[in-house]
Amino acid sequence: MATISAVILAAVSVVGWRWWHNHPPYGPEALAVTSSLRFVSYDEAETALGETAHAPVTYGRDQLVLGRVSWQTPPEPLDGGYFAIFLIDKRTNHKPEVFGVAAPQAAVGIGSAGIENRIAERYSWLRGAGDATFGDDEYRSNGNRLHVADEKASPLTFVALFPYVEEPDPELPRATAPVAMSDLLLALVYMGEDGQVHWAQRLQG
Repeated sequence: MATISAVILAAVSVVGWRWWHNHPPYGPEALAVTSSLRFVSYDEAETALGETAHAPVTYGRDQLVLGRVSWQTPPEPLDGGYFAIFLIDKRTNHKPEVFGVAAPQAAVGIGSAGIENRIAERYSWLRGAGDATFGDDEYRSNGNRLHVADEKASPLTFVALFPYVEEPDPELPRATAPVAMSDLLLALVYMGEDGQVHWAQRLQG
């Protein structure tokens, strides 16, 4: 009997730990997030980023999108988790590849992570958050997102490049110009330290 009780107690403890581990420490309403997107020239982008970063270089019919995301100090520190900011071209469900960000690299990184495929699995409207799928078992990066490791990085200013491609390859879709503001989706996702998807908030689009 004692052994059975110990097994039940252990099982209950595991279930309780999993609930606590996956339970969001707070919701998006605690951050009071505000955001904006607009098209800018290269000179406007350089001015917006200030002396800490440079805007992506443009040629011809390329487009630059200036974004700003602000949030209140969260109730708890990220402690190994992070905020992921996604700018997605809804026409292709792809993200820009090149960004300029007015923040230290230690606070905000640019890239992608396979663990973020979980976001697309949970939120159908964020299909572009994960890697692109080709066939049954081939995955390729479909652009980059901003990885915010410092909750004090607000307000965050970034510039994304949408390059103009004369003859796009239908087999390799990208986030390219010409793009309209109505084509863009901006979202903030809170990821836990072990890749838990705590929540996602649609900011624009």
